Amino acid sequence: MSVEILLKSAVGLLPVACFLSALVFLDSYKLVRLRTVLAVILLGCLAAGLAYLVNQALFGTLSLDFRAFSRYVAPVTEELLKAAVVIWLIQSHRIGFLVDAAILGFAVGAGFAIIENIYYLALFADAGVGTWIVRGFGTAVMHGGVTAIFAMISLTLIERSETSNPLGYLPGLLAAVALHSAYNHFFLSPITSTLGILVVLPPLMCAVYIQSEKAVSNWLGHSFDADTEMLELLHSGQLSDSHVGTYLHELTDRFEGEVVADLLCYLRIHTELALRAKGILMMREAGFEVPIGENTRARFAELDYLEKSIGRTGRLALMPLLNMSRKELWQLYMLGR
Repeated sequence: MSVEILLKSAVGLLPVACFLSALVFLDSYKLVRLRTVLAVILLGCLAAGLAYLVNQALFGTLSLDFRAFSRYVAPVTEELLKAAVVIWLIQSHRIGFLVDAAILGFAVGAGFAIIENIYYLALFADAGVGTWIVRGFGTAVMHGGVTAIFAMISLTLIERSETSNPLGYLPGLLAAVALHSAYNHFFLSPITSTLGILVVLPPLMCAVYIQSEKAVSNWLGHSFDADTEMLELLHSGQLSDSHVGTYLHELTDRFEGEVVADLLCYLRIHTELALRAKGILMMREAGFEVPIGENTRARFAELDYLEKSIGRTGRLALMPLLNMSRKELWQLYMLGR
């Protein structure tokens, strides 16, 4: 392989990899594991492969030239496929805060850009270095940036509505498609558009990080205190005199005694795991890596058993006592992975 090909490959692929590495490095709470980032990059690569097949089929069907297709059709298909990965991550509670939304959203776009640039490198091997500067610093970073924006907007709207309404993903998707389409229009010169991406995106990501770090800190403080109080109450021997005891006593009219006992065990183990997850985040922020341990994994096995024992009705009955927000579900996933 010639030096020129190596240079073009580096210019086309390294900028997006370096930007993603910076996002992971700035994550002081280590919300996202490196292996998770790598797995999501692979999903982004898969999305790029599917986009190629879909775009090929549509291009052969629609009566559009390449310029019109790249401006109005490709942004829709490509952002839909990248969004599908992000939606799966949010729905499966693998994203809890804007920080990990930004990192994993950008990782999806990074994987997509890597495959796309490899394809174009093979197709246009004779293109000058200037072309690969635009593709590496502009197009590749654009792919990561618009998907990160989609992830952050979607997570914000889903959290505000506290539901999984699919319409909550629509504004972020429209924004991603619009930004992608605008970039493909090249209203300005390619170099100017690339400079615009580099000027706008890093400050935007920094602002997101600052706000999200504050949100994580505030959530940890409030939720840690609430979980501590619940655990102290469960271990105090005075449960019957509390509002929790009163509520559980009311459940005896709807559940058998053994099921109520399982409900109490589920509440205690869930709270212990939630508290441990927050403790791990605090340790990570201080620079310490805490292993999960076999005891914690055993507690998860016990929690799974109790979930089956109490059933869906029992889990719904406990909802008033559990902090089962999206962030709480995310922290249990973080601890159990």
